[in-house]
Amino acid sequence: MLVVHLFVLEYPPGPGPFPGIVDLYTLGGGPSEPRASLLANKGFVVLALAFYRYKDLPKKVDKLDLEYFEEGVRFLQKHPKVKGSGVGVISISKSGDLALSMASFLSGIKAVVTINGCCANTVFPLKYKDTIIPALMGDLKKVTLTEQGLLDLSKAMSDPTANENLATVIPVECADCNFMFVASEDDMNWDSVFFAELAAQRLRDSGKENFEIVRYPKAGHFVDVPYMPFYPSGVHAAVGEVVTFGGEAKTNAHAQVELWGRVQEFFQKHLDTGNAQH
Repeated sequence: MLVVHLFVLEYPPGPGPFPGIVDLYTLGGGPSEPRASLLANKGFVVLALAFYRYKDLPKKVDKLDLEYFEEGVRFLQKHPKVKGSGVGVISISKSGDLALSMASFLSGIKAVVTINGCCANTVFPLKYKDTIIPALMGDLKKVTLTEQGLLDLSKAMSDPTANENLATVIPVECADCNFMFVASEDDMNWDSVFFAELAAQRLRDSGKENFEIVRYPKAGHFVDVPYMPFYPSGVHAAVGEVVTFGGEAKTNAHAQVELWGRVQEFFQKHLDTGNAQH
């Protein structure tokens, strides 16, 4: 593992070069080094990119700047171990909308995987040059309690199709890449299926079919790499309380294994994975 400034770079053994992937994790801003390391073992150079609350990054933020993520993409593209003219992005939860924004506004993105993300910019306003995308926020009045006494946020996120929220929706039709929208049908964090369908419809309306939707019945919000512990509830970074994330243990485990193969195939198909140059 090579640490460069604010970035954690994972790369597989061998001379390379290899296709590159930016790995973004959840609200909280830290990197997912296990996922990055496992992808690196499959023949990718992976930049696990933290965006706050990590080492010398800010502990708290009130907005995010897309130019920071652009710097990460350019850093990865220029690395001697990376091949091809474009890179991939893998994301989950809050970072899903960041991945969609990267694809929509930045050049050099060829393939994006969003796992239970949103089609609108959420939580923090997102700045890019002279443009600011406002944040889609939740309504605390719509938070309920489960029988176990956990907060249920599944109906709390505002509707991005409402007139007052249209400015938060990410213009994915501007992207020049392929998308995989992964949506768990028992996601209790928010309605991932609804958000995936909205993003897909926006692409269809622009005459694009550069996407696939992968749905997992009875899986919860956190569909991680295979054999990671089931995470049905935990402290939510936005509300600071224990919430339910949904899913059933067995189904979630199967989803993680099945998705892991899909993710590799997707990036192998859409990134430059030809024979490495020696």
